[in-house]
Amino acid sequence: MGSTSQFRINDLTKGAMFIALMAIGANLTAFITIGTVPLTFQSVIAILAGILLGKKLGAFSIIGYIMVGLIGVPVFAGFSGGFQVLASPTLGFLLSFVAIAYVSGRLVEGKTEPTSTTYFKASLIGLLVNYFIGVPYLYYHSSVILQLENIQFTTIAISMGPFFAKDFILALFTASIAPKLKKAQTFSSSMKEAS
Repeated sequence: MGSTSQFRINDLTKGAMFIALMAIGANLTAFITIGTVPLTFQSVIAILAGILLGKKLGAFSIIGYIMVGLIGVPVFAGFSGGFQVLASPTLGFLLSFVAIAYVSGRLVEGKTEPTSTTYFKASLIGLLVNYFIGVPYLYYHSSVILQLENIQFTTIAISMGPFFAKDFILALFTASIAPKLKKAQTFSSSMKEAS
């Protein structure tokens, strides 16, 4: 009973940490923009959530982040919060963070002994999930909800190029440090169990 309670407390603590990291990642570079959209680190933090917490806890921690933002806490990009995010053209990207954490976590959990290749695959596939969900929604929002004329999907996809390039570099960096973070996490967990 005690170990089970401790495990749950540890899970809640880890989940809360990633909620905080998502908020920081959303606003750390809010003053740097491409056009009108701030550069954020949320994609790679969602990837790390999946890799370090596992698919379920990683995804739930991102859901927790979204819920905290929806109730009005200014944790979204640009220090925003509230239900108005549901009308945002970037809602697809926000929702994709849950899928990123789940997919990245599943790819790592599926390996008994994850290798560097495993972490690179988890990071890059997680990033692709981000854009496969976010870009079509951005197109849908522009063409259907806003009813903008002459909006082409390819135009929107190409416009996301600078964002993808930045996220791709960050994903590669994340994949390179993930094995060390995972090893440190495993060591820390084993030390707590021993004590």
